Amino acid sequence: MGLIKFKPTTPSRRWMSGSDFSEITKKRPEKSLLLPLKKTGGRNNYGRITTRHIGGGHKQMLRIVDFKRDLFEQPAKVLAIEYDPNRSSRIALVEYPDKKKRYMIAPLGLNVGDTVISSNQKDSEIKVGNCLLLRHIPSGTMIHNLELNKGQGGVIVRSAGSSAQIMAKEGDFAHVRLPSGEVRLVSLDCHATIGQVGNIEHEAIRLGKAGKQRWLGIRPTVRGLAMNPVDHPHGGGEGKSGQGNPHPVTPWGKPTKGYKTRRKAKFSDKFILKRRK
Repeated sequence: MGLIKFKPTTPSRRWMSGSDFSEITKKRPEKSLLLPLKKTGGRNNYGRITTRHIGGGHKQMLRIVDFKRDLFEQPAKVLAIEYDPNRSSRIALVEYPDKKKRYMIAPLGLNVGDTVISSNQKDSEIKVGNCLLLRHIPSGTMIHNLELNKGQGGVIVRSAGSSAQIMAKEGDFAHVRLPSGEVRLVSLDCHATIGQVGNIEHEAIRLGKAGKQRWLGIRPTVRGLAMNPVDHPHGGGEGKSGQGNPHPVTPWGKPTKGYKTRRKAKFSDKFILKRRK
């Protein structure tokens, strides 16, 4: 697991870097765990663009990842570490005693041949890759793939290099510090996986050229300042000019760039002990 630098044969390659994929042990995905993935181009069922700057990109297949880890008390053997084009982290192919195969998020330090388990027992081993109840994980432990509601499956802390930490336990809740710095109350009956998500060099990758962004399905973004007044509130003006608005706005006049869109009285506010930085 590391980065490769490219020789500066062209200006775009001078600063380009990418993953060396040294941790990948299997080239082809498991066919039984694949689904076709249809491109939307950012359009909804009416054909209207609801998310801008999406389109094109390489064809991908969806890997069915087991975020719930709901085959309890069954040790699973890691068969392979694979690449997933739909996420920044790597995925691990595991096989259970009944020969059932599943994908899981691959944590840092998990290798082929290792055994992982999902358990509700109090005496379960605190080992990287094991999925346990928060009440059975010691304070200070690094975790990922964290549930927010019992039985929901992991919904947060799933991207490359990320991890949360159990700060304390009080009553029926654990105080969990999330990667953003937010400290949140999470029920002790929720599950989490031990360890930090792998592929930690992902944040250091530099695409280097516009074409690589297009391969990922991301289309160009044009600044509002560079448009005409008919196209954007920031557009127009003689020569190089400022945005003109007292606050930056979207093309439709709504505040943006740091404007908080969270509801004033959201039901989950009572679970947040400390806001993110």
